[in-house]
Amino acid sequence: MTGALKAGTAYFAVVYAIGFLLGTVRVLLLAPLVGETMAVLFEAPLMLLISWIAARWSSETFAVPAKLSPRVVMGVFAFALLILGELGVSSLVFGRSLEATFAAYGSLPGVLGLAAQMIFALLPLAQALLLRRSASARAN
Repeated sequence: MTGALKAGTAYFAVVYAIGFLLGTVRVLLLAPLVGETMAVLFEAPLMLLISWIAARWSSETFAVPAKLSPRVVMGVFAFALLILGELGVSSLVFGRSLEATFAAYGSLPGVLGLAAQMIFALLPLAQALLLRRSASARAN
């Protein structure tokens, strides 16, 4: 399980760092032009592609087997770190209360962002399932 936790940490760190940069562009440049919802709709697919690549890299780097349990641990741990990071930035950078941060998840852009984050959590598992399916197909 240690490999899954290390992989989850690396997965989170890569995606969070890139997401912080893209989020800054989204908030400061894109949202004023097209609105918050459209800005999130532009950003989310790119972040999910980055997440897919980062999940694959971190699971390979830390030798996380394509078994369900370690991949779930990896994804859930990365998701927990992501939510903690989001809460920290919301509070420290934007000065929002915990209540205001959670209330933002009730807006359409918030729901879309949270959905993308939940998909982020599932990507290590999805990759494991694809690897197992591919291995099974080769064996037959």
